[in-house]
Amino acid sequence: MNNLTKFIDSVKDNALFALEFLGVMLAIFLVAFIAEKMIMKRIGSREKILNTRKIAVVGMFSAIAGVLMAVEVPLPGLIPDFYKFEIGDLPGIICGFAYGPIAGVLVEMFKVLIKVLIFRPTSTAFVGELANFVIGCSLVLPATIVYWNKKTKKGAVLALVIGGLCMCIVGSLLNGFYLLPTFVRMFFGGDLETLISIGGATNPLITNIPTFVVFAALPMNLLKSIAVGILAMLLYKPLRPFLKDSNPFKNRKKAKKEQSGDADKEKKEK
Repeated sequence: MNNLTKFIDSVKDNALFALEFLGVMLAIFLVAFIAEKMIMKRIGSREKILNTRKIAVVGMFSAIAGVLMAVEVPLPGLIPDFYKFEIGDLPGIICGFAYGPIAGVLVEMFKVLIKVLIFRPTSTAFVGELANFVIGCSLVLPATIVYWNKKTKKGAVLALVIGGLCMCIVGSLLNGFYLLPTFVRMFFGGDLETLISIGGATNPLITNIPTFVVFAALPMNLLKSIAVGILAMLLYKPLRPFLKDSNPFKNRKKAKKEQSGDADKEKKEK
């Protein structure tokens, strides 16, 4: 049975949850769409939200993100093994910085689909994939919105810090109120003590769900946000020559220069 068949079977078996997943995706996409429209209006750009070049780059970065998401590394001795470290949100940050909130969210969306269709089918009835998408967007979307409102080096640092804080907050709340209780029901027959014992074997401070969040989920998301932020700062500038052709800020400056040149030409003619 190939991954596509497994994906279809998983959707059929969890149709209600798959629809909820789709609804969450659409809601986050709508937030990104509204944010981008407001930014475009503020900067006076009439550029299309998605053109051929952007779609091609989003597709390429989504594939890279899917590979990075599939390359998960456990952190033995620090965090329970079922929390895996990966940097799949890095392409979403870079694409979002280059093209806007919608591009970043689309990379996060397609990243999950590529992972389950090509690399590894879902083993959690899409619960883990939903969590990865929401937590990833909680980093990418705020960071991208902040950066597009202040496109400077300091603005990029501020954007990544705010995105990292949002990721830690959303990840903690999602783990505490949804993800961990759902895993207890799915894999441990509702026996919370089994989950706690697994966490306690790694860290004795883990004694209940709140401490599980504080000493496992939160450190993992904090570590991921720091790693992704540092790599984004290092990689975005070298990649800008490849990405900047569709940058509305560049086009806006170019248009202003052309208008200024036309005005000077008219004055000379007079």
